[in-house]
Amino acid sequence: MSILANKSTRLLVQGITGREGLFHTVQMVRDGTNVVAGVTPGRGGEWVLDGKIPVFDTVRLAVEATGANASVIFVPARYAPDAIFEAADAGICLIVCITEGIPNQDMMQVYHYLAQKKVRLIGPNSPGILSPGEIKIGIIPSDIAILGNTGVVSRSGTLTYEILYALKRAGMGVSTCVGIGGDPIIGTDFLDVLSMFEADAHTDRVVLIGEVGGTDEERAASYIAKEMTKPVVAFVAGLTAPPGRRMGHAGAIIEGGAGLAQSKIEALENAGVHVVRNPEEIPLFLSS
Repeated sequence: MSILANKSTRLLVQGITGREGLFHTVQMVRDGTNVVAGVTPGRGGEWVLDGKIPVFDTVRLAVEATGANASVIFVPARYAPDAIFEAADAGICLIVCITEGIPNQDMMQVYHYLAQKKVRLIGPNSPGILSPGEIKIGIIPSDIAILGNTGVVSRSGTLTYEILYALKRAGMGVSTCVGIGGDPIIGTDFLDVLSMFEADAHTDRVVLIGEVGGTDEERAASYIAKEMTKPVVAFVAGLTAPPGRRMGHAGAIIEGGAGLAQSKIEALENAGVHVVRNPEEIPLFLSS
């Protein structure tokens, strides 16, 4: 089983007729995800995937026609906030936003708006969710992971892929992998996902992948120390990152001495987390 979504999830794709949206829709359907609709304004009435998936002009129409309860967003950054608002207003309870580069001011409005509703946002700038053999929402390649009892939560897409594949090579499977996104303002953070894994009967251990910037890892460490009963292994990228320079993600920046990788590592180690210095070491410590 998985957290957040499963085989019964009815997914719609916002931006399904775009190049990225259509390409990844094909991959998600191939991996068993129940994609029931797509949304592109002005393209309502069309069909994609050889007539298998209908396209609607609005999310509300798609929800009314298909019963969709989750959405994945593949639209440009300037349209993504409105796409999130539209999905939330249509009653979608899980929104996964792949889009990166959404301005912080726009995301502040999104964050506060969603706080008033019972809507879970993953991202933006997220690779999505993967539960091997169950569901894939987003762009994480399904062939780099196998089903198992390890929960993975990460800020970094590329590192996520590397670690999932390292676990697979070691014969270790994953219950659910969640990419929370690398932007400064995101909907779901480490704390949220850790609490889900703690409550999940199919997750026995957790891998946390952090990076420089922000204080989410320190907050996660506090939660782990007080609430987590399951073992956690972590990797924090950016030990050599220079202050004031963005490293990959918009949220991966050290400002005013805050967000240092070393401070995150110390906080996690003080919480009883084994922090590895190389991602390839994670399977070794999970098996010990």
